[in-house]
Amino acid sequence: MSEVKATPAMFSKDNYMWMLAGIILIAVGMFLMSGGKSNTNPAVFNKEAVYSTTRITVAPILILAGLVVEIFAIFKKPKTAN
Repeated sequence: MSEVKATPAMFSKDNYMWMLAGIILIAVGMFLMSGGKSNTNPAVFNKEAVYSTTRITVAPILILAGLVVEIFAIFKKPKTAN
């Protein structure tokens, strides 16, 4: 008879929840950075729409925060059941 050796899971449910939160932060940052239609006339450049605070500052901060959360989720040790 062969023994079945169970290997512990690398990530727990808590790790996956943190990973999901990081992915959501990154997705929201990408969505905000993409913006929307800046003009109704493509021949006219709208400086306020392209260089808005949301696109230049908030979106990159959200993306970097999402990456930090992902790193935290990967390195977080799962709780041991004793």
